[in-house]
Amino acid sequence: MISDFFSTKAIRSFEAKKGSEVSIKPTSDSLSTKKKEKCTYFVTIQTTCTKGADTTNHVSLRFGDENSNDILVNHLNSKHVRRVDPLEPQVLDDIPRKPFQSCMIDQFQVTGQCVKSPICYLYLKLAGSDDWRPGFAQVQVLQGPHFSSNMFYFRRYLPRRVWHGLDLCETQVTPFGLKRKRNVFGDEGP
Repeated sequence: MISDFFSTKAIRSFEAKKGSEVSIKPTSDSLSTKKKEKCTYFVTIQTTCTKGADTTNHVSLRFGDENSNDILVNHLNSKHVRRVDPLEPQVLDDIPRKPFQSCMIDQFQVTGQCVKSPICYLYLKLAGSDDWRPGFAQVQVLQGPHFSSNMFYFRRYLPRRVWHGLDLCETQVTPFGLKRKRNVFGDEGP
């Protein structure tokens, strides 16, 4: 915007020296608003090996950074990219399987608004009648690996139809221990 101003001013002064008038019209670039940038995220979720830990229900995901850049994914199951065998680090892409089976690690590809700082909270929501026991979840930012999250550990059965997860964004040390800000989300999605 500043460079447009100086280039416009320079053209006016140049034309004024020649003695001719110039009408300057703003370009469409200077008037258009910037589109929100989209980023690609790879989400890795492990399902534990406990009996009955798998699920066929829909799982929703919500994650973001401390600047309130919130990415919400309803029906994470549909974003399934590949399955990784935890005992052998090869990718099992050739066998199409449903996500969230016991003793398996699944990866999902999600596109959403870009985070501006490291991802510090992650919540999962289970819809349906199955139980599900995830082990850990992690989000990798393709456009900025330094914004990727640490591991979020669950290791317990998720309650149904409520957001359950961890928020490590605003942790404050007090004489009574760690104090964390609590996120409250509305009833969005399934």
